[in-house]
Amino acid sequence: MPKAPVKDTSLDNWLDYLLAIHPTEIEMGLTRVSEVAERLELRELPGIQVVTVAGTNGKGTTCAFIEQILLASGLSVGVYSSPHMLNYNERVRINGEDVADSFLIEAFEAINRARNEISLSFFEFATLAGLYIFKAVAPDVILLEVGLGGRLDATNIIDADICVVTSIDIDHQEYLGDTRDLVGREKAGIFRNSKPAIVGEPNMPDSIFDVAQEVGANIYQVNQAFTYQADAGSQAWKFNGQRLTLDNIPLPQLPLPNAATALAVIEHGWPELSADVIKKAIGEARLGGRLETVSQAPLVLLDVAHNPHAARYLASRLEAYKPKRVFALCGMLKDKDCTEVIQTLAPLVDHWSFTRLRTERSASADTLRGALTTQCDAHTYKSVDLAWQAISSEIHDEDMVIVFGSFYTVAEFKGLQIGTV
Repeated sequence: MPKAPVKDTSLDNWLDYLLAIHPTEIEMGLTRVSEVAERLELRELPGIQVVTVAGTNGKGTTCAFIEQILLASGLSVGVYSSPHMLNYNERVRINGEDVADSFLIEAFEAINRARNEISLSFFEFATLAGLYIFKAVAPDVILLEVGLGGRLDATNIIDADICVVTSIDIDHQEYLGDTRDLVGREKAGIFRNSKPAIVGEPNMPDSIFDVAQEVGANIYQVNQAFTYQADAGSQAWKFNGQRLTLDNIPLPQLPLPNAATALAVIEHGWPELSADVIKKAIGEARLGGRLETVSQAPLVLLDVAHNPHAARYLASRLEAYKPKRVFALCGMLKDKDCTEVIQTLAPLVDHWSFTRLRTERSASADTLRGALTTQCDAHTYKSVDLAWQAISSEIHDEDMVIVFGSFYTVAEFKGLQIGTV
């Protein structure tokens, strides 16, 4: 068994240690993490409102909208999310700022002492570290983004005041099941008795309603308890809820369905907030890797879309652009539905560059290229760097590049530090 890092060591040494002591990347279940949380008295967070957000896609963007609104309204906010892009510290934010190395190390040291004989996964350590920091800082609100599923995810050791399911689609079948009904039941596992359960999925599986009934949660579904609509021919939209009605809201940079879901959360948790502040915050919300623009001419967009649901949304957004040519730089993990994702976007792409990623979970570039069923310009590369070098030698100011397929793809591209091309 590896020895714990000595005092005053680096965060990187701690992360290496956490990976070494529990090499299984995903291990579902709440028994281990609950016991350590009890020892550290992290199960109760008195005086703090907690929002837990689950869903196939849209968790991060929904949290970004809520965070921006609450911060603009003068509340202090902690956010726990995963995975990170470039720095591990991104997983824990306090008032919009990534937490310092020293605070994470302090949390890891405390968790490692408390766990004693209990083996914790990398994600379980991360979740407990977030809770440790949040309890110490005591923000007004904590937003917990579920890592995988919901029912058996480490974040579910906390009883949330408001629970959210953003969307439901097939992903992580080996853990969540191969039907939307099974996936829905896992996601809805975060619901709590007598607490609001906000559902942003318009085609809600029956299982979500069933779980709400079983636990006594108060379900509020899009198109029933709240509605939203973009105003034709303008850059605005409207929201109609049970306590909150807003019109002339600026269209957000992030997905509109997630903005509406975030407003449903706000109306149940903080209905007294200023309408003007809410509208301004909606327009200002951003999140790295979600249609993130890193260059204007040529237009270079980054998106972490890695499953069919996200690919369909990405395709709908790309159709709004009218570039001369569209170049795609794509890297994906082999456990994803690569064929469906690539075929969804294929009609919009003129030139494909497929690449292997720096992880054992990566699909090969040749496998990704094989997902194309029509003849088109497609090339394979051994790295994101080589793929970008080839693309950047061909593109002009009127072209567009979309870098997508995985958090790994976007992170590796960001790591190139290319600046504005």
